Amino acid sequence: MRRGAVSAVQRWQFRSGRPNRSARVLSRVLGIAFAAGIGPSQAATIEVRGRKTGRKISFPVVVVPYEADRYLVAMLGDKTNWVRNLRGDNHAVLLQGKRQNVSLVEDFSDNRAAILRRYLELGPGARPFFRIDRRAPLSDFEAIVEEYPVFRVVPAV
Repeated sequence: MRRGAVSAVQRWQFRSGRPNRSARVLSRVLGIAFAAGIGPSQAATIEVRGRKTGRKISFPVVVVPYEADRYLVAMLGDKTNWVRNLRGDNHAVLLQGKRQNVSLVEDFSDNRAAILRRYLELGPGARPFFRIDRRAPLSDFEAIVEEYPVFRVVPAV
């Protein structure tokens, strides 16, 4: 499948800002694989508690190493369920071959533009959801930092 066709399918899977059935199935399969440590080294699965149901919800993510820390980026922006769940309770479990209890702290630093650019370098599946290219100048990323929440991964205490 050509890259443009893949991008169109990905946008279709999330056309309402939420995953459709096909995206949920793919997410579940990838989540299981990534949790077991199968896949790219930056791939992982995150478990968060639902803010309304209290149930554990898991989904695949890209862990972005930047400087000495690790970050997660919400490719669909502020309205993503996992972002709203984290803002209610920042505790999560990161599965990347092993279980790690973590806190995800929303990052508002000046590093967000560089983290977003690094995210697009590492996560090709996220590229269709950004209006700029991964090779764009950092100033272009600075213009969109408010659209994509960034969370720093911190070991739970």
